[in-house]
Amino acid sequence: MSAGRDTRATAGDAHHAVETAALAAAGLAAAMPRLVLEARRIAMSVQHGLHGRRRSGAGENFWQYRRFVDGEPAQRVDWRRSARDDHLYVREREWEAAHTVWVWPDLSRSMDYASRGQAPKRERALVIAFALAELLVKGGERVGIPELMRPSANRRIVERMAEAVVLAPSLPASLPPAFAPSPFAEVVLLGDFWSPAGEVAARLHALAASGAHGHVVQIVDPAEETFPFSGRIEFQEPEGGERLTVGRAESWRTDYELKLVEHRARIRAAAGRLGWSFVVHRTDKPASELLLALHARMGAGGAPARASGGHAFVSGEFT
Repeated sequence: MSAGRDTRATAGDAHHAVETAALAAAGLAAAMPRLVLEARRIAMSVQHGLHGRRRSGAGENFWQYRRFVDGEPAQRVDWRRSARDDHLYVREREWEAAHTVWVWPDLSRSMDYASRGQAPKRERALVIAFALAELLVKGGERVGIPELMRPSANRRIVERMAEAVVLAPSLPASLPPAFAPSPFAEVVLLGDFWSPAGEVAARLHALAASGAHGHVVQIVDPAEETFPFSGRIEFQEPEGGERLTVGRAESWRTDYELKLVEHRARIRAAAGRLGWSFVVHRTDKPASELLLALHARMGAGGAPARASGGHAFVSGEFT
């Protein structure tokens, strides 16, 4: 009898998970046109896109002259330039290789959360992902979504990303997939990162193992920062479904704030050890503020940059 009950419970849980995923996908699909338009509007507010790297290699444009090295094929010598000097020179061309950027927006259940008057964190992550991709492609870069979309420089990159997200074949995880970006790639992670700090740090270490550079953006609702709750409150874990009822929620505020600072400090330290940047973005702040700061951060190769409106982007925080 117990085995039969367990089987029915398991089947019921699976059915509920499928129904929940279907509803979430339908809601995301319905919101997608609005998010695409919002992303394009925000991208247009940033005047300058990122540009592909310039270095020697195969291409059409002249890059530089360099000394001929013994052992190279003689046909590489530029005899016209060499005739003006006592040395042999090789004419190098610019390698017009696009920079590959992997953008991962967290689509897990915890990103559904939104306090009163705020947009869900998932929508903000998607808007930033789309707007950033629009800028990057205009600047000659290629953009991909890990496990969902191969890197592309298609002019309709936003529509391609939106389609890939809507047609995702499985329930999303709360951490980025363990893929292997190339050493010259750049990775942008957009999520709330409320998973255990040790798990987040381990995933960042795995992604950086190949030498790729990256940026971690923690997107949070203002209520997750300030813990404005009081009285008798029931909290529900968004992904596991566990519930916790507390009597005087305000008495938890100080402990919550300390845990938040500790959790964030561990992730920031993990990112810093890898040479990755870390920034916190609240959904009650303009999306353009984050996009401008992130754009400048990427353009500066990881060096501290200054965002719009006088907000300093220092040590991974807006101040």
